[in-house]
Amino acid sequence: MSEILVYASLFGSSFLSATLLPGSSEALLIALLIAKKASVYGLIVAASLGNTLGGLTNILLGRLLPLKRQGRWHDTAMTWLHRLGPAALLFSWLPVVGDLLCVLAGWLRFAWLPAMLFLAVGKTLRYIVIATATLQGMQWWH
Repeated sequence: MSEILVYASLFGSSFLSATLLPGSSEALLIALLIAKKASVYGLIVAASLGNTLGGLTNILLGRLLPLKRQGRWHDTAMTWLHRLGPAALLFSWLPVVGDLLCVLAGWLRFAWLPAMLFLAVGKTLRYIVIATATLQGMQWWH
């Protein structure tokens, strides 16, 4: 398998995993790290870029939703999100909740640049932690 295909596969998997579609880019990243199919840094960049763009897609989808009040839970969630602002997107890597955070960030019309930066940092840190743990585990087993 060519290195470009490895990066493209991980990018695609990461993008789909960040949208509302199911996916497991973490498992693919771990498998590619174990198989030593490409550069560790290249894999982290491909996964982070794909996942960040997928998160931005969710933000865009949130911006398409009409602004209207939803009920009591809405007030609690909105208070929390307004207090944290775009920094809440540092948690966009969390399963299920992360997708919702991205959609809500779009719905609340968070500014693009801070939202994109916090989103990218959160998602990149997750892949760095996964890659580091995988590489440490591989050293420990060998």
